[in-house]
Amino acid sequence: MKGYDFTFAGARFTARPTGALWWPAQNALVVADLHLGKSARMARRGGGLLPPFDAQDTLHRLTQDVAATGAAQTILLGDTFDDDDAAGDVTAGPQWQRLQGMTQLASVSGNHDPAHGAPELTLAGITLRHQAAPDSPPDISGHFHPKFRLAGRGHAAFLVGKDHLILPAFGTYTGGLDANSPVLTGLVGPGLAILTGRVARAVPYARVTPAARGNA
Repeated sequence: MKGYDFTFAGARFTARPTGALWWPAQNALVVADLHLGKSARMARRGGGLLPPFDAQDTLHRLTQDVAATGAAQTILLGDTFDDDDAAGDVTAGPQWQRLQGMTQLASVSGNHDPAHGAPELTLAGITLRHQAAPDSPPDISGHFHPKFRLAGRGHAAFLVGKDHLILPAFGTYTGGLDANSPVLTGLVGPGLAILTGRVARAVPYARVTPAARGNA
C-alpha cells in the first residue's frame, strides 16, 4: 500500500491510500468523519435504507491501518459517530473494544457527536479539530469530506495548503464536497490534493477563479 509523503507546518506526514493520515513523529494515526452507525440512524429516522454493515467495514479498515502502522495513538477528528444512539451501540461492540486494545484513542468532537471528545487537541504546535478555523492556523481537520474529480472519477482526497490540512472522510457511507468548491479552494488552495485509492497520488490544487471555472 503506497502512501504519499509530504510536509505540513514543519512536520512530516504520510497520506495513506485508505484516507488515514500517518504522523511518524507522534506515532499517531489521524482519521476523520467515520460516521459510525449512519445506516442505523437513517433506519431509525425513516430515511433510505442502507446495508447495515457500515460500522463493521469502517472499523475493520481502521483496525488494518492501526496494525499496518503500529500507531500508539489514533486521533479521531470528529463525527466519529453519526449520532449519540450510534455511539452507544458501536462502543459496546467487539470491534470497538478490539481497536481500544490496539491503540490509545483520542477524540475531537464534531457536529454529529458534540458530546464525544475535546473541542480540539494540539500536538507539536498543530491544532487538530473537526472543522478548519480560518483565523487559527495551522490545523488538521475533517468535516468537508473533500472529493476530487480526475478523469471523470471522484476520489476522496486530502487537501494540503500552507495553513490547513483537510482529511477525507474515512467512513464507508459518506458523501463529499467537490474539492473545487469555493469553500475549500478559498480555505486551502493553493497546495496539493492527494487522492485516495489503490495508491495515494498528488495533483496540484489551487484557488479556482470564476473565469477559470467557466473555462473548465
